[in-house]
Amino acid sequence: MSTYVISGVARGIGFEFVRQLSANPANTVFGLVRDKGAADKKYQAEGLSRKNIHILQADVTDYDALKATSEYVSGVTGGKLDYIIANHGAVSDLSAFDNLSNLAKDPVSLEQDLMESIKINVLGTISMFNLFMPLVLKGNGKKAIAISTGMADVDLVAKYDVQVSPTYAISKAALNMAVAKLSAVLREQGILLMTISPGFVDTGNYNRSLTPEQQKSVEGMVKGFARYAPHFKGAITPEESVRLTLSVLERSSIEAGDAGSWVSHYGNKQWL
Repeated sequence: MSTYVISGVARGIGFEFVRQLSANPANTVFGLVRDKGAADKKYQAEGLSRKNIHILQADVTDYDALKATSEYVSGVTGGKLDYIIANHGAVSDLSAFDNLSNLAKDPVSLEQDLMESIKINVLGTISMFNLFMPLVLKGNGKKAIAISTGMADVDLVAKYDVQVSPTYAISKAALNMAVAKLSAVLREQGILLMTISPGFVDTGNYNRSLTPEQQKSVEGMVKGFARYAPHFKGAITPEESVRLTLSVLERSSIEAGDAGSWVSHYGNKQWL
């Protein structure tokens, strides 16, 4: 039996994490969402109403709400937790398909967008890890991962001119460092912390109308991806992404040198 706390499970990759992990009735899965009512409707519509799933309302930027959920989880599990998966992430409509030069023309909006990304992607993860870590210390799995992105790779961005999603990429690069810093504290206590990129996943976020400038930036990204990974055929499904990511989680260890690392869904630096 394993216990999991996963954030951002209302849809996409997070929903798929819950679906796959709860398929084993011996597992207990706690999913954190911002809107429990909407999430409950989604799970009911998908026929996912297993008894080993607990959907809890907690915005990762709300420290008190996170603390309350950690206390709830502790009460259910007897004060223990095996795994944390910090899956939450903010990709705003403002910056998702734009570049930093264009965004900088409105410095107020850019600042708000970047600060919100950091608040959710970085500070939210730090709070989540810290609040649930006392339970993980008493658990058997002793692993905590945060979902990052290959878009945070400076070499990839610089070499292949990846312009889009700048605030998301900046915040995820900061997340990678935050997890490495936490790992530096917790590795000696036997806790594996790491960040994993789930790959380029089709979660429906790309089905929207774009301005000509945004379309140009996206086309540039796709061309860059083609040069970086000639085998790349397009986005993978959430099912494939989660299956590969969980495989990395399962086989990673402190002994293998994975503590504080940032890898892809393949367990290396191949982002696509």
